[in-house]
Amino acid sequence: MTERKPPGVGFESWVDRQIREAEQRGEFENLPGRGKPLRGESEPYDEMWWLRQKIEDENLSYVPPTLALRKDDQDALAAARKARSEQEVRQLITDINTRIREAIRHPLEGPPLNMAPLDVERVVREWRATR
Repeated sequence: MTERKPPGVGFESWVDRQIREAEQRGEFENLPGRGKPLRGESEPYDEMWWLRQKIEDENLSYVPPTLALRKDDQDALAAARKARSEQEVRQLITDINTRIREAIRHPLEGPPLNMAPLDVERVVREWRATR
């Protein structure tokens, strides 16, 4: 709507006319909330509403790095239990231990890590015991 307001036409009537013509052209038909209340209208104000809505709309997720590292730690242990060789077990545990030590030295965002590196020899003994 780049049309200029004609001289002599009151601002309000010009605006009303622009809206009416746009409605007639169907330009408001596909707007969100058409015919139903807008999402979150009755909820208390949330400063991060747009972020929460974006996460929901895009089916995104965010896990703080400390929680992601805890999950990776569990995944590494599960993978070590299924490993085909002792060398693979040692490599998996060494890799996750490197990440844990780095997170201890340089704290990550999120809840406290409260983790210590895994005992490689204990994990290897447990792996051997299941063979």
